[in-house]
Parts: sequence; C-alpha cells; structure tokens
Amino acid sequence: MHDIPLLPDELVVTDFGPRRIPSPLELPPASVEATGSFVAPGTGIRVSVEVGPEGPGDEPPLFFEKAGPRELLFFGAKEVRAAIVTCGGLCPGTNNVIRSVFYELYHRYGVKDVLGIRYGFQGLNPAVGEPPVPLTSDFVRRIHRFGGTVLGSSRGAQDTEVMADYLEQLEVDMLFCIGGDGTQRGAHALAEALAKRSRPCAVVGIPKTIDNDIPFVWRSFGFFTALDQAREVIQGAHVEANGARNGVGLVKVMGRDAGFIAAGATLASQEVNYCLVPEVPFELKGPGGFLEVLEKRLVSRQHAVVVVAEGAGQHLFEDESVDRHDASGNRQHRNIGLFLRQRIREHFAERGIPMVLKYFDPSYTIRSVPANTDDALLCDGLARNAVHAAMAGKTDVLIGFWHGVFVHVPIPAVVRREKTMEPDGGLWMGVLENTGQPARMGP
Repeated sequence: MHDIPLLPDELVVTDFGPRRIPSPLELPPASVEATGSFVAPGTGIRVSVEVGPEGPGDEPPLFFEKAGPRELLFFGAKEVRAAIVTCGGLCPGTNNVIRSVFYELYHRYGVKDVLGIRYGFQGLNPAVGEPPVPLTSDFVRRIHRFGGTVLGSSRGAQDTEVMADYLEQLEVDMLFCIGGDGTQRGAHALAEALAKRSRPCAVVGIPKTIDNDIPFVWRSFGFFTALDQAREVIQGAHVEANGARNGVGLVKVMGRDAGFIAAGATLASQEVNYCLVPEVPFELKGPGGFLEVLEKRLVSRQHAVVVVAEGAGQHLFEDESVDRHDASGNRQHRNIGLFLRQRIREHFAERGIPMVLKYFDPSYTIRSVPANTDDALLCDGLARNAVHAAMAGKTDVLIGFWHGVFVHVPIPAVVRREKTMEPDGGLWMGVLENTGQPARMGP
C-alpha cells in the first residue's frame, strides 16, 4: 500500500514549542489507557500491529503520535483566529467537517473568530479570490444535511508566498486544510513558508477523498457513502442486464489511481461479474482477454455486470503516452468507460452475437450527496482531533486514521507516498472470489 518504507524521523510531529496554557476542556487527567481523557505526552499508536513467525516486522517499532486533546495548549482561545479551506473535488461529508471544526473551536475551546476561505486556495490569493466569510453558529447549523461544500472549492495551486502573506495579513493563527493529496502538498508548502514568519500559524490537514487513496488513512471520509451510492447504481445495472438477452451493465466509478471504490462496491453489491481496477492490468483482445472472457459469460449466462474504475486500462489507449495533468497536478486519464462501451459493442457485432449494453457513469452523483451515518461519525472525529492538534501548536500535520485510532501524521510523510490497493491483499482476493473472474485477463 505504501511503497516507501517509513523512517523514525518521518514520524516526528512539528510543533511550535512549549505548551503553557491550561486547556478549557473539562476532562479527566491525562492517561495512556483512558480514551475519554487528555492524551498523555508520548502516547503513540504502533504503525505495524502484525506479528509474523519471526516477530514484528518493524524493529525497533515505529509509532504515530496519538491524536486528541492536550492538557496544556500553545494557543490561548481568546487571541486565536482560525480559518478553514476546502480544496479539490466534492466529497460527501465536507460540510460535516466544516461544521464540527467550527463547533469544537467555538463551543469547546471558546474561539470566537473563525473564517471560511472561499473556493479553495484561490481564496488565499486576494488578486483572484473572494474575501473570506466569517463563520457563525447560524451559518453552519444545518450545512451537514447537504452535499458539496458551503465554502466552495477549486483545483490548482496558488503562489505559496502570496498565500502566506495573506494569512499573515488576516492574522490567522491556524488553518485547517480539507482536501486530498494535492491539497496536502499545498498545505505542506504553506506550512514551510509560514514557518519562516515571526507569527506562528498552525497548518493542519484533514484528509478528503472518496477514492480512499491518502496514505496512513485507513478510511477517508466520503468513501463509505460512495460505496452506498455505487452499490445502488450497480443494482440498477444488474436489473438492466437481466432484463435483456445478452444484457451487459457497464458501470464506471471514480478511482483515478486506486480501485478501492470499484472493489468495495463490487463486494457490497454481490452482483458484479468483472471488476477492473488500475492496480491489476488487463488486456482486451487475444486468448484470455477481457472480451473473450465476457463473451464466454454471455454464452453461458446471458447477462453480465462490469464495474470499471476511471483509472483502469489506461495502457489500452493509443495515445496513453501523452502526459496530461489537471490543475491540481493529477494525471488526467482517458475515459475508460466510453472506451469499453465502444469496444464491447464492436466485438460482439464482429462476432455476430446480439447483445444489449447499458452504460452508467454516476461519478458526480456519488460525490455530491450528503454523508451517510458512518462517514458523518468519521467526519466529526477527524474535525475535532484537527482542532485539538492546532490548539496544541502542532503544524504541518495530517489527522490520520490508523487501526481505528486517530493519529498525527506529518504531512511530508504523506505526500512522499501513494496509497493503492494491494493486488495480493484481502480486498482484491475478496473480489476474485466473489466475481469468479480470472486473476489475469490476457496472454
């Protein structure tokens, strides 16, 4: 999942120095064992919990710093001005995070000055962005019921020094960056620029991506909601496929470089016959290729459901060597869904086999709905722990979710790595067992 081994130095969280201000939170004294108390200094969560025949794989053991409230704070609530920015694509639960960050700051810590940055990092460049909006209880009270982000979002970087200058001009003490890998790269650069200024400004990342592809975050918010929505679409594709002789339901889901949504929705639906993901290459033609396998399925069962992640099969395009990137620096993929639709139709026409294909692309529907219960709970936990970290003076840090525990992950450790699905891992093995598809499709 993470291709670069972790080093102990990468897990050291940056903070602004000694904490001397007593927390206003009324909690039991710090304890290593209690979960409803302040977090004791030095409390960690082990990176690897698996033990093999020869013992733990990471010796000496590596630990993430446990997230949570601290008894002593770096920032005093009365002097703090906080800001929240949402970047990148839409994702279920973003409004939940905004709301919970505000309420933790306002009601629990007594921070009365919270700004909402408009339209992503554009809002930190006064030359192109709109002024920030003051957040209030009335502003955020009902936003969790809606999809999208009330602050607006955008892709693409802005000049780091310009953003740092503007945050200094606004006298912002802490910035909460809600976004995916591109956002966290920007947050890291911003934290480095702010570190050179005389005024401390904490930068805390909150992981946002329905693709679930942020390292050291077992599950990012929006992912389970995406699975719920994808499962409904797959059920419709299954009904359509069964309603016609040689019916094929083809569903394209999001997943630029990782197939977590495609694989997870496949297992959740129990109706998929072929799941195609970026991590497992496949060939279209030739013995054992996808088209031959699909043809055999239709001959024997008269219907099939295919789920494909948007980043799968990019090597099949004639111009796949042409490198295209979006404003966030992410590689732009060709539309594999439309490509497969055309190739499937051509194959069966050439073979003289009648078939009916129905194509579904629910990508924007999936990412624009409100969060479900699981994601709403995760959003709240990520948000509140981000506030605890910022108030304690921690910076250049992401709130991770590891072994069911919220942890502090230095952003540099995150942006150096990619998270993808393991082709020999349990999730993909479950897909192969559930669908019955060949482990390899092609020569």
